Amino acid sequence: MHIPDGYLSPSTCVTLFAGAAPFWYTSLRKLKRALNTRMIPLISVFAALSFIIMMFNLPLPGGTTGHAMGIGIAAIVLGPWASILAITMAIVIQAVFFGDGGITAIGANCFNMAVAGSLAAYAIYRLTAGNAPLDSRRRVFAAGLAGYGAINISALLAAIEFGLQPMLFHDAAGAPLYAPYPLRITIPAMMIGHLTVAGLAEMVVAAGVVAWLQKSEPQLLRATAPGAPNERNGAAPDGWKSTRPLWAALAILLVLTPFGILAAGSAWGEWLPQDFSNAQARSAIAAVSGSEQPPAQAPEGLNRLATFWTAPMPGYAPAFLRNEKLGYMLSAMAGTGLIILLGLGAGQLAKGQRE
Repeated sequence: MHIPDGYLSPSTCVTLFAGAAPFWYTSLRKLKRALNTRMIPLISVFAALSFIIMMFNLPLPGGTTGHAMGIGIAAIVLGPWASILAITMAIVIQAVFFGDGGITAIGANCFNMAVAGSLAAYAIYRLTAGNAPLDSRRRVFAAGLAGYGAINISALLAAIEFGLQPMLFHDAAGAPLYAPYPLRITIPAMMIGHLTVAGLAEMVVAAGVVAWLQKSEPQLLRATAPGAPNERNGAAPDGWKSTRPLWAALAILLVLTPFGILAAGSAWGEWLPQDFSNAQARSAIAAVSGSEQPPAQAPEGLNRLATFWTAPMPGYAPAFLRNEKLGYMLSAMAGTGLIILLGLGAGQLAKGQRE
């Protein structure tokens, strides 16, 4: 679901960046006071959680891969505005340092996942959970539904953006300049896998984490449950130390990240320019695209923008390591470390502003 460079026209990228910008601005405004207290460590841990969850690739129908995103649980614990910042942080680090998603498409990817996904997850959760107690099974069900809805809304937006490209941007002969497939191909190709495997994975993640928090840190669910009866005493956790159980769970996932590359194949719509002229790759692309052959060569605009940015560790594979699994885990550690550093930097900045 991470749209690479070259699949969207520059004007589409600018439009979606402009669409995401007001939500970033509003998030920062709404959280200005909270950023001085407990919200920084919470945003950091859920940004890291999203980053790690997205590294666990799952086999999807037809031979492609996908993954859960952690958007549902981020929106449930943090609320929609802080979730937007947390998921944005993960997406930017993925693009800049690992080439997972394009630099030119950061606005599009953030709009689809961080903005639309967070708002959808929050709305579904609040409507479904109602005023149920924090330890209610209804909240577990609501969390699963929120995660499932968020990932599929994000996938649908990406499919529409892909599918509009050949309609709006083509050369004089009608050849697409960017993403090559129309809506009748992109929507089924994206949605079948997300409505089934990836959506169910996101559902399990959101519901499972909420069920765990109900027993271990129920007050973390208080922020998005204002109408729930306060049946348990205790304030919401405050500071980095209070999030240690979450970081411990994250560390376990980090060690398990090598399992994330066991799924064969690549995500739909994330092909390299050279794949379009490779017979075997073309056959694989057609097989997951309604049996419709892709162009014989990479579209002109796609080919031009695909090299816009070279990430330091492209594909989560550090060049100095030959062991793929070790390199993948090291990339996970590096990404998590960057998120921690950003969180610590934000904390120091907020502290300086208070003084």
